[in-house]
Amino acid sequence: MAQGTVVNRPGRRKVLGVYFRNNWQLYLLLLIPVIFVIVFKYAAYPGLRMAFMNYKPAKGYAGSKWVGWETFEKIFRDKDFHRALKNSLAFNFLDLLVGFPVPIILALLLNELRFPRYKKLTQTVLYLPHFLSWVIIASVALNLFKPETGLVNILMKKAGWIEEGIPFLTEKWHWAVTYLLIGVWQNMGWGSIIYLAAITGIDAELYEAATIDGAGRLRKIWSVTLPCIRGTMVTLLIMNLGRVMGSNFERLDAFGNVQVKDFQYQLAIYIYEKGLAGSNFSRATAVGLFQSLTGLLLVLGSDWVSKRLGEDGLL
Repeated sequence: MAQGTVVNRPGRRKVLGVYFRNNWQLYLLLLIPVIFVIVFKYAAYPGLRMAFMNYKPAKGYAGSKWVGWETFEKIFRDKDFHRALKNSLAFNFLDLLVGFPVPIILALLLNELRFPRYKKLTQTVLYLPHFLSWVIIASVALNLFKPETGLVNILMKKAGWIEEGIPFLTEKWHWAVTYLLIGVWQNMGWGSIIYLAAITGIDAELYEAATIDGAGRLRKIWSVTLPCIRGTMVTLLIMNLGRVMGSNFERLDAFGNVQVKDFQYQLAIYIYEKGLAGSNFSRATAVGLFQSLTGLLLVLGSDWVSKRLGEDGLL
């Protein structure tokens, strides 16, 4: 057995050498995103020690004083942190509650389209918002939803539905609804791609059997399509639960104004104002670490619950 192994090694190495010579361009292309991930995701880990230091950029890590849990104690006693945390949790859970079912429904509708050209055009139009920055989306939304000169309010006035313009982006409760719905609109097309891929993998014989049993289109969706993509839905739900502690500074800043400060003030704004803007990198790092660890616990907890309910889970 040992002799056979020794004899096969040169042949195996030769095959691998030929393979890499023929495909080195692919590995070179793969190397770029791998380096990007390592630099921006893992190389920053040593910097997490700033959360336990009174970090001063001029002194560096060696000259800055270790303070242990003091930074976290200050954060948890800060009323502004409590307000930012409450807003982040509320909006992220609402975003999940409203936004999670929409890509599923959209994927089911797209899957039922029978005209290939129209289907491709519809998919392209729905995916496009995902590639737009929040600055562009916010500038378009501002022109659409202005109380007096916005297109939406003008059309609603002409239709006789309202007498005065609705302050979609300048009153906090209207802003909250508009903010959430625009977020759903921006992400729904991209999220539906994964569900469409899962639907494509369903065995066609299941639909044929359902047709023989007399099932209509809605019954096939309910009894075949949804059960077959349930694993995908559970996986994405677990991943989305891990993001309920996060917040998008670009999105909040683009839609922010003085009138909606009560709802706009979330963890991303807190980190910027109390941390980065004031050169308090220890506080910014501590809040970011708190968000990451909480998100990890939510993912692990939801994965454990899903397995207890009979699902495959994520891990």
